[in-house]
Amino acid sequence: MCREGKQSAQLEIYNRYYKAMYNTAYRIVKDKFEAEDIMQESFLNAFTKLHLFKGDVAFGAWLKKIVINNSIHHYRKEKKNEKVPLDDVLYKVEDNNDVSPDHEFTKIKAQKVLKTMKMLKDSYRVSLTLHLIEGYDYEEVSEILGISYANCRTTISRAKDSLRKKLIEV
Repeated sequence: MCREGKQSAQLEIYNRYYKAMYNTAYRIVKDKFEAEDIMQESFLNAFTKLHLFKGDVAFGAWLKKIVINNSIHHYRKEKKNEKVPLDDVLYKVEDNNDVSPDHEFTKIKAQKVLKTMKMLKDSYRVSLTLHLIEGYDYEEVSEILGISYANCRTTISRAKDSLRKKLIEV
């Protein structure tokens, strides 16, 4: 039904995925208004290119790839123009009502890692976000960032080393 342009089906898809897609865009561009625009644009892209969706992956994964590609494109365009520097590609870990001591300790450690990731240079921060947080493998990250597989592995390895060193310093 969504392929036929039925608005109620498109609205259902939008309602199911918009929060996750917004969060994905926000982690990369770190501006809530830009993330909202990218998310909206990505849904429009997906709905107009729905005929290209083959179903070999989950729809959410296909849509997420569109969002990430649009976010990376926006990031590169803004960086080239130096209008909006990318200070941060991560967002604060959401509060959770679970307040067990183990959970609090894990939450504090996660926040420390996220905060420390903000100190990494852009290429490290973006590649680690895509690999560790978004869950893309090396091949997917290299494709998204437009770099070779070997360069991707090297960048992520160096980013992890840099993160480890910074975590020890903090």
